[in-house]
Amino acid sequence: MTNAYEPAAIMGALYGPGIAGLKGAFPREWAEALREDLEALYREALQRPGGTVGRGPKRHYVEIHPEDLRGFVELAAHPWVRAVCETVLGPDYNIVEIGFDVPNPGAVDQPWHRDFPSPEDTYKGRRLTSLAFNVTAVDVEPDMGPFEIAPGTQWDDAADFEHGMFPPQDRYSRYEARAERKMPKMGDISVRSALTIHRGTANRSDRARPVLVLGVDAPGANNHERHDLQVTQAYYETLPDEVKRHLLCRIVDRLEPIVQKHDIEGLKMGEA
Repeated sequence: MTNAYEPAAIMGALYGPGIAGLKGAFPREWAEALREDLEALYREALQRPGGTVGRGPKRHYVEIHPEDLRGFVELAAHPWVRAVCETVLGPDYNIVEIGFDVPNPGAVDQPWHRDFPSPEDTYKGRRLTSLAFNVTAVDVEPDMGPFEIAPGTQWDDAADFEHGMFPPQDRYSRYEARAERKMPKMGDISVRSALTIHRGTANRSDRARPVLVLGVDAPGANNHERHDLQVTQAYYETLPDEVKRHLLCRIVDRLEPIVQKHDIEGLKMGEA
């Protein structure tokens, strides 16, 4: 067992900085298939009313179905993903979200934010009840609007945050002093508490930077209420038991278009 799989290392990373990563988790061929899938899904979503949600200028989020991705099972069943989830969220964790962000050329700096308000279990109980895994679909370069995070801020008091998510600007110097920009390569995976203050930065390149998001909850966290995870009965029957037991989803005869329920930056920055 490498250090990345050790419970102490996992807990130390998520409860300390609020982010951890595993380089080379997947072969590059897997990541290339992911890029192809996300590019096709993005084109389709842009043509469908309500298919995307704006997360600031030139920036979209698209929620998708697990069976839209050729590599979903490999992601959900990856030993590191499972180790992280079991260590932080417990053995009965639930996968509640699959989607992707696309910061396009011209995307601007987002405001520092959390992805949702801190739950009582966290701000009173000091317990993390959800995680967000990110998998880049491209090799990230400095001009492509890298993800930026302020380590350790998942515990910050949000009494004066707008909507419980957006800190006032007089806090920005704290985050900028801590800020770390992440530039993963295809095949890398990271995990973070979505409560750790972060932002997407300006994409000054001529390339989009699509990144997959896998949302996972501890029992009772209820983030599934912001999402609509669906799988068809036929697809569900093909899944290994180790994936089935962690999917908090609707089983349907035919996949339905997802109506995005979780607008974040649109509250502050408008449509894309």
